[in-house]
Amino acid sequence: MAKPKILLGVTGSIACYMACDLVNRLVEEKLQVRCVMTQEAQEFVRPLSFEVLSGHEVYTDLFRSGQVEGPLHTVLAQWADLILISPCSANVIGKLAHGIYDDLLTCIVSATEAKVVLCPAMSEVMYQKPIVQANIASLKKWGCHFVGPIKGHLTCKIEGVGHITKTEEIVAAVKRLIR
Repeated sequence: MAKPKILLGVTGSIACYMACDLVNRLVEEKLQVRCVMTQEAQEFVRPLSFEVLSGHEVYTDLFRSGQVEGPLHTVLAQWADLILISPCSANVIGKLAHGIYDDLLTCIVSATEAKVVLCPAMSEVMYQKPIVQANIASLKKWGCHFVGPIKGHLTCKIEGVGHITKTEEIVAAVKRLIR
């Protein structure tokens, strides 16, 4: 039986470091994992970390196709059984909700028929903004799944809602959705 294929999108957030553990856990669950990183994510964690943990090339550029035949975003969109974006920034939530597909990750989401799971991570102030809540509601209406965020210690030195969900809970959600 073929291993389920998870495309992990990593966006710009300090929570990027937790995505390394997430890749490790998904691989331990016998899932195929490929990673896509936004430019902002690369400011927090280098692509090499995800390449080593997943055992596969990390995709960072819409216009670099490497060894794939066809447009990279459509090839990856068709490859994935599930697209998981963790951490998912308010910026990417907004772009997806408003049909702004201007980088590799957002173009992949626009071109996929796979399930999409978003794991928000941001400050509580950002998360509570009416526009962010409206964007989340729109994406849920269109079939996106959300895991978190949870209350926790935030980078802005306060406790609040906006902390990325625990890795175990994200993995459990992925397993429920792909089986």
